[in-house]
Amino acid sequence: MPGKSIPAELASDFRRRLIRWFRRHGRDLPWRRTRDPYHVLVSEFMLQQTQVSRVEDYYARFVARWPTVDALAGADPAMVRESWDGLGYYRRAANLHRLARAVVARGGGIPSDPGELVRLPGIGRYTAGAVASFAFERATPAVDTNVARVLRRAFQPRLQASAGSRRVWELAAAIIPRRRGAAAWAFNQAIMELGATICTARVAHCPACPVRAVCTTGRRRAGSGRA
Repeated sequence: MPGKSIPAELASDFRRRLIRWFRRHGRDLPWRRTRDPYHVLVSEFMLQQTQVSRVEDYYARFVARWPTVDALAGADPAMVRESWDGLGYYRRAANLHRLARAVVARGGGIPSDPGELVRLPGIGRYTAGAVASFAFERATPAVDTNVARVLRRAFQPRLQASAGSRRVWELAAAIIPRRRGAAAWAFNQAIMELGATICTARVAHCPACPVRAVCTTGRRRAGSGRA
């Protein structure tokens, strides 16, 4: 069972330390100030393989021009593509536009269930989890490369990135707060933030890490005297 993979006390301590750090040090990003499902979707599409610093201006202009899913659905595809110009990976813009039209055509809003979200154009497992968590505060995992790296280093340092996708998703499901709400939202935001700013791909800045005391890699490095 995934829930048995991490001792409850360890999981609780990890969550507490991580969320406390995030609430003090998390970046103030515009998509973190909203629970609007459409705005969250726009940010998630833009953030795919693109740095946060590049996305911020594009995000603000895009949602100002098309503030609702209905507005985007009615837009001309060429204009949507033009608004994406310079951001790269233009298929994302086409998929987002297709998604908007699919949502409007079915006569409902953006769904909150990851199983429904993943059936929409351009949405994979991570994006489905991210939208469910960040827009609807559902207690569902959202595992991107940053999250996967943090979980492997913290709990399964011998797990190879190329072979550990299923295991990492199980770890994420085991450690996320059980109830939906602000804690689930904050946990997923916090673990992504940790991977993006502290536990990075090139360097694990263990001395600055808020969960070092409950991280397998952090404890090992502390014991060996490594920074």
